[in-house]
Amino acid sequence: MYGTVAKMRVKPENREQLKKVMDAQMQGDPIPGYQRSFVLMENDSDVNWLFVIFDDRKSYDANADDPAQHERYMEMRALLEEDPEWHDGMIVEG
Repeated sequence: MYGTVAKMRVKPENREQLKKVMDAQMQGDPIPGYQRSFVLMENDSDVNWLFVIFDDRKSYDANADDPAQHERYMEMRALLEEDPEWHDGMIVEG
């Protein structure tokens, strides 16, 4: 498995909207190789951690290069304070 972790600072007034946008994006066409994602958040914090899991690096990279993914990212990015901090890598089960 391969994936990414992103530290995102959400504008306080956009917390609910970000959840709606991300939920709506997952209702669209299936993304090849995508397994699932999680968001870790605290009610009193502007920081959210996004975890996204793909079958492998090939499917992750294909998604990253897809113009449709860029559109999804820009919709999400508009709700954030700054660009997310991304960390990509192999997912090792322990």
